[in-house]
Amino acid sequence: MDPSAPNSGGDHGDASTPTNTTVTLPPLTLRDVPRLTSSPSAAAATIPNPISGHPYFNPPPTFYISPGDVSLRHAFFDLATGHPNPLVAYRRAGPRGCLAVDPARARAALVTCGGLCPGLNTVLRELVVGLHELYGVRDVFGVAAGYRGFYGADDDHVRLDPAAVDGWHKKGGTALKTTRGGFDLNKIVDGIVARGYTQVYAIGGDGTMRGAVAIFEEIKRRGLSISITGIPKTVDNDIGIIDRSFGFQTAVEIAQQAIDAAHVEAVSAVNGIGLVKLMGRSTGHIALHATLSSRDVDCCLIPEIDFHVEGKGGLFEFVYERIKHKGHAVIVVAEGSGQELIPRTDEQKREQDESGNMLFLDVGPWLKSELGRWWKREHPGELFTVKYIDPTYMIRAVPANATDNLYCTLLAHSAIHGIMAGFTGFVPGPINGNYSYIPLEDIAEAKNPVDVNDHKWAWVRSVTDQPDFLKP
Repeated sequence: MDPSAPNSGGDHGDASTPTNTTVTLPPLTLRDVPRLTSSPSAAAATIPNPISGHPYFNPPPTFYISPGDVSLRHAFFDLATGHPNPLVAYRRAGPRGCLAVDPARARAALVTCGGLCPGLNTVLRELVVGLHELYGVRDVFGVAAGYRGFYGADDDHVRLDPAAVDGWHKKGGTALKTTRGGFDLNKIVDGIVARGYTQVYAIGGDGTMRGAVAIFEEIKRRGLSISITGIPKTVDNDIGIIDRSFGFQTAVEIAQQAIDAAHVEAVSAVNGIGLVKLMGRSTGHIALHATLSSRDVDCCLIPEIDFHVEGKGGLFEFVYERIKHKGHAVIVVAEGSGQELIPRTDEQKREQDESGNMLFLDVGPWLKSELGRWWKREHPGELFTVKYIDPTYMIRAVPANATDNLYCTLLAHSAIHGIMAGFTGFVPGPINGNYSYIPLEDIAEAKNPVDVNDHKWAWVRSVTDQPDFLKP
């Protein structure tokens, strides 16, 4: 790279006579995904893809992904500094011309773990339909009750076909049932082996992805010819590397409806406040995007930003000024915000959920109570109303919207194509809009916090006109 090349550092020269600049890219590192076996000859793709003979596809040569096709993790970088260096690349997702897996011998297991999320049933449906209709896999099973279902009763394993899953994409929740916890590695792998599964599709959040990594490593340690892929879901959108997790856009849409209701309540009251708590334990993506979509929010509180409530420059001072100016205020708070402000006993500090996460105290009722106490103390005798809305379970339980339904279909099919090509230990997902195969361990470790130095948070500040809420 030559940062001194003409026009490489910014807007220089005559704008009416643009020049072309040749730039040498930094070195490229391919974050490859594992193959089903360690032997290149054994893993060679030798079976013609049955899609080539499908009566409705008639794929041209360009339909299949080339062995050399990759996508870049960073779509832009600074020519002056050369960052990032090296560039990171991943294999492109999609169908290959030849398979490393015989569809006639494949036996697939689908499992959903953790909490609910819009689109779970769509992913399940499209996995079943894709395996059946694209590749002719007939042994497809749904595993009920999360990871513990692998070592559960026989009726936890349900044979699935396109007719059985026909209307699943129109339903919220998961038709397979789901649980948290129950991760006993040896029992899970023993159950997979006992039932002859050769493919495992694990759908869940960051805890599920960490579990899938452990299963992959144990399968590899035992020398088993079993593939596993993870399909990441979290309404919080807190999984890194990929553009977004499925269900997120539906969550933002429903969250905006809750904000609309809070706004109506606030406007309709004297000195009214509409308070909405949205999902987001460690990240504030839903709160941020719903605030930008609504434009009725006066204050957005997310876990990535510290705030204080009392005194100069605090939240309450800002709320009072907004009420004086507008007669009402709408506050959106992500569930992970302000946890350090809520009194917590020693026992509560030690409590964890079944996935090992620290139990969060409920910031919504706490903030509502603190607002009421503050107003009564500082403005006695004046009317004041706080209407609190918590749409958490409504957001989790609804069916996916059109955008997420399409996204879930592409994720499911990308996962199938990767498994049939002989890949394992990977996650399919879009990176800068290009569907790619990412190593499971990369996804399990990557985080996706809101970048408060990025433009989106600046847009939120411009919409709400809120201060930093930092103590002097």
